[in-house]
Amino acid sequence: MLHRIVIKIGSSSLTTPEGGINEQAITYFAAELATIHAAGYQPVLVTSGAVAAGFREMGFLERPHLLHEKQAAAAVGQALLMQKYREALHQHGIVTAQILLTRSDFQNRKHTGNASMAIEELLKHAVLPIINENDTVSLNELKFGDNDTLSALVANLLRAEQLIILTDMDGLYTKDPRIDPAATRISTVEDINEHIYSIAGGAGSAVGTGGMRSKIDAAKIATRSGVPVFVGKMKQANELLHIIQGKGKGTYFSTQANALPRKKQWLGFLSTPIGTLEVDQGAEEALLQGGRSLLPVGVCGVKGHFHAGDVVEVVNAKQELLGRGVVNYDTAQLSGILGLSSGDVIKKIDGIHRLEVIHRDEWISLK
Repeated sequence: MLHRIVIKIGSSSLTTPEGGINEQAITYFAAELATIHAAGYQPVLVTSGAVAAGFREMGFLERPHLLHEKQAAAAVGQALLMQKYREALHQHGIVTAQILLTRSDFQNRKHTGNASMAIEELLKHAVLPIINENDTVSLNELKFGDNDTLSALVANLLRAEQLIILTDMDGLYTKDPRIDPAATRISTVEDINEHIYSIAGGAGSAVGTGGMRSKIDAAKIATRSGVPVFVGKMKQANELLHIIQGKGKGTYFSTQANALPRKKQWLGFLSTPIGTLEVDQGAEEALLQGGRSLLPVGVCGVKGHFHAGDVVEVVNAKQELLGRGVVNYDTAQLSGILGLSSGDVIKKIDGIHRLEVIHRDEWISLK
């Protein structure tokens, strides 16, 4: 059985600091992908770098800031990127395929299914899929950033054995090593908690849009769905194989979770919440520890205007996010039964179909 590995390469690893493709880097990464391909792995590449590769070709002196300028630069750069990848991987006898996706593709289950089937067919024929965000049509508010989130969603979609996020930093440090020489690298993260987030900084380079925080976000999505993650960089021959074997220079994010069903993945990481429900401590414990549904008695407050079937976020009294779920009541209807016992709800609402505000099968914990 072939082992499926998703590898994400960031803009800073593929382009020069001034913009434009770093052809030596492309050649190196192609050789590394070919090595694991020959070793019996199924690599799937998620690449960034279209805007960074294209803006110089268009005559910009620096990375553009306006949306339409970045979209145009991406259109130029994506063609250049694929050309270089194709040429480099062709030297190793590997056929490549381009797949462009947007966040809305993942929000649409039919689109997700189509993408999954196409990728499966490519892998069956030993073709290496190269996936990027469709920057030319993506809206700023819906973008994946530096494709870290995209790589996590692809890894979950394909039930990958591992997600490898390559960047210009060799893992997560206790502090910023570019500023504090006493900073030490964290080799393994068992739990992505607030402390881990507190030591992550912002964007790391002028040509990219991601930073360590976005990589932690991606690691949380992937590990929550049962996919372990590596974040780091590589420079030497056969280093990609060493990363897969657990000997990489970076940070490994482990997971004890099983793969989430696609419905739960959509609910937790792709759906758009319409409103917010505040719950009491008893309801919080029931949702997070008891694996139970949310009942009206545990709801303290309602924000937003939603209808039955919409996705809402659930927070506690401290406004900490607990998770998301599909609500079974309209805003007005739910506002009228806050804190009521199940018996009182039944008396108040004639012909009630679902007593639960959120059924446990329509819920995902994010805490």
